[in-house]
Amino acid sequence: MAISEDSVREEIRKVIDPELFVNIVDLGLVYVIDIQPVEDSEQSNVFIEMTMTSPACPAGPQLIGQTKQFVSQMEEVNEVEVKIVMEPPWTPDRMTEDARDQLGIF
Repeated sequence: MAISEDSVREEIRKVIDPELFVNIVDLGLVYVIDIQPVEDSEQSNVFIEMTMTSPACPAGPQLIGQTKQFVSQMEEVNEVEVKIVMEPPWTPDRMTEDARDQLGIF
């Protein structure tokens, strides 16, 4: 079965921000998921662009590591690259309704 952006996003939902206790997808931290098939293989390379809630986020290395770990465990994945970007800057309006409910933001 071919890997999809939605299946990668579901794996990334397992990554929970240790300070906010909400997954990084619902927080709106994941900006880009690019899937590139590997020639002569049933696997794909996955490139992810994500941000942090602040440039000095102390959980950054943990979030990057867990993102790579969960996506790498997918059968269809060959390699995973996670790039941190700060443009556009993260704002709370990127969060899903579920995240807003969990954090009490209305």
